[in-house]
Amino acid sequence: MERFVLASGNRGKVAEINALVQSAGMEVVAQSAFGIDPAEETGVTFVENALVKARHAAAGSGLPAIADDSGLVVDALDGDPGVFSARYAGPGASDADNNRKLLDALTDVPLPRRTARFVCLVVLLRHPRDPLPVICQGAWEGTVLEAPRGEAGFGYDPVFLPAGSRHSAAEMTPAQKNQSSHRARAFACLMERLGRR
Repeated sequence: MERFVLASGNRGKVAEINALVQSAGMEVVAQSAFGIDPAEETGVTFVENALVKARHAAAGSGLPAIADDSGLVVDALDGDPGVFSARYAGPGASDADNNRKLLDALTDVPLPRRTARFVCLVVLLRHPRDPLPVICQGAWEGTVLEAPRGEAGFGYDPVFLPAGSRHSAAEMTPAQKNQSSHRARAFACLMERLGRR
């Protein structure tokens, strides 16, 4: 099993990504296991932030690094929360805080205009100065619900209704989510690029 440092300390994300890569002989270990603090996300795009995080994790661990920068892009909010999804309601905001702020921002927006997509940008670096990062992305189309539904998942899952589904992302099992999510699509691309499919 080849080990990679994951530029995240989010337990839900670590579990989700390990489920996506283990059949390819890969394992991700959270950067927090190496005592690495989160990198300062200074980019204005998902790819910039993913590269910053991957370089930071690779430098601190000595392992090849995988970073993903992901978020919810809402059309009626001109792309917000976007790259600020994790801190939409401010530094240290909880998932519930972020969801509440999002629903408040969409109060007067009718359901047909609440179109959105989860976006995941994945970067793999073999070492901190790798000049040829592997970059993949995935998107998951859907709608922002008017109220949270479901207890599973994390982040904006309770308020996201995937296109063609009757269940919010937080009402899906991990296996169901891993069939079509933005992260599943980005990592499928990564596995293909690495020749591990």
